[in-house]
Amino acid sequence: MSKENVEIMSPVGSYEALHAAIAAGCNSIYFGVEGLNMRSRSANNFTIEDLKQIAATASEHGVRSYLTLNTVVYDSEMDYMKSIIDAAKAAKVSAVIAADLSVIQYANEVGLEVHLSTQCNITNKEAVRFFSKYADVIVTARELSLEQVKSITRWIKDNDIKGPSGRQLEIECFVHGALCMAISGKCYLSLDNANSSANRGACLQYCRRPYKVTDMDGGTELMIDNQYIMSPKDLKTLDFLDKVLDAGVRVLKIEGRGRSPEYVKVVTRVYRQAVDAWQKGEWSKEKLNEWNKELSAVYNRGFWDGYYLGRKMGEWSEGYGSRATTKKTFVGTITNYFKNIGVAEVKIESGSLKLNDRIYIMGTTTGVYEDTIEEIRVDLKKTDKAVKGEFCSIPTKSLVRRSDKVYIVEDVLAE
Repeated sequence: MSKENVEIMSPVGSYEALHAAIAAGCNSIYFGVEGLNMRSRSANNFTIEDLKQIAATASEHGVRSYLTLNTVVYDSEMDYMKSIIDAAKAAKVSAVIAADLSVIQYANEVGLEVHLSTQCNITNKEAVRFFSKYADVIVTARELSLEQVKSITRWIKDNDIKGPSGRQLEIECFVHGALCMAISGKCYLSLDNANSSANRGACLQYCRRPYKVTDMDGGTELMIDNQYIMSPKDLKTLDFLDKVLDAGVRVLKIEGRGRSPEYVKVVTRVYRQAVDAWQKGEWSKEKLNEWNKELSAVYNRGFWDGYYLGRKMGEWSEGYGSRATTKKTFVGTITNYFKNIGVAEVKIESGSLKLNDRIYIMGTTTGVYEDTIEEIRVDLKKTDKAVKGEFCSIPTKSLVRRSDKVYIVEDVLAE
């Protein structure tokens, strides 16, 4: 069993998600700024001015920071692209994730480490050999099986293939999150229907909708198995993560820059714990069951194992939206925090807060704090419940901050 370092790479679309990922034990984070990234319209992207703070925050916690600049780039955008890379270099961002050759070339020129995006669709050793001149980390195509990936990682080690930094080239794979119906994400459905290109970060997710098949002669309409036939379920490799690691993959990428901070925290934490258990020889069925329960609690479209185990056909979502077993509901805002006694004051703005409620407290510096309410006081008196309009105090086990938002976490009843 290998004891090599394994990198958990977490998606960050907000400062809340940034701090959540760090708290959950990630080794690296990836994020986009403004345009020229594949989530430029579906996530709350940062600005160029945020680069320094993001990189500094990550570095302070020993976490690497990767800037996604992975769309196609046109001639008219060359100066803009270069200004983003220059700013990333100045901010000491660890690397840029790229697919367009102009981005790869310029990043190499200025000495910013390059990681190749899945959009490069790398499926074989010769492609790895070619791109090793320009990149230190390469994402293999999502369509490869683990046996194909393992063949590539063995070849890299046997031939001592190095990237520009002089380090041995690393292979990165997606291990969890949304999958696209298109080969390596290169979809033209939004462009064809609405002149909004997914390859420019403007996917409108037409594939996630239900469709009918219509007989043009007779007008008969059919729903195909009542499934969303272009919307794959989410990838989940947890059940065979040992096989992914045994295949030589050392960078595990979690998808989800457009998803919530609690998704980022829970998924990062689960994969961190799973990798640690694998390295220590402590993997067990009981732990796996508990981890799967946690993953099911946050946003997902149902799960399948992708193409890693050699499957030729995908599994399609059975309905629109999330299959999560829990949901969060906003209840109030932190108005004060008394650090000496570990007590937060909450203004109840919607519904109520009750004893034994599970909660998230979220903020741009706090990230995601999880707890169960053990005590509530209103006007210093103990109570079982605080309702809309009241100010109450609750004990917390770690620091939260003014303006943090408080949410109740509830189970979702199965349909």
